[in-house]
Amino acid sequence: MHLNAFISPVLPALALGVTACAPVDGNGVTRNGGVADLDYIGVETRLLEDDLVNFRAALSGSETGEDVRAYAECAAAQYALIRGFGFARHLRTNVEIENGIWRGDAVYVISASLPRGLKTIDAEVIVSNCEENGIPTV
Repeated sequence: MHLNAFISPVLPALALGVTACAPVDGNGVTRNGGVADLDYIGVETRLLEDDLVNFRAALSGSETGEDVRAYAECAAAQYALIRGFGFARHLRTNVEIENGIWRGDAVYVISASLPRGLKTIDAEVIVSNCEENGIPTV
């Protein structure tokens, strides 16, 4: 058997496999570079106190709750910038899935200066990362 007879049917299949794994623009980009059909349903924002904000995010098409956590974080970062603050501190995120829809219920403290604590975010950096990864903000 000639080697080209074996390789020629295999190469197009390999090329298709590589193409199917390539990142795409917009909402289909995941952080690991794979393709997902994420549908960002929306984020509801509730001001609990002057600097305490609740974000309820929902999306479908994800295999894990990490995508909805990232969606809520993107919303929190953009919200902080809109309100004239540069930072936020993550307090908690509860995640659940029902009928294929992931829901994240997150609470953040927003502030003008870097808050104390371990789970702080620089709002400008996070918003930039969200844009690069195709994750919508508020």
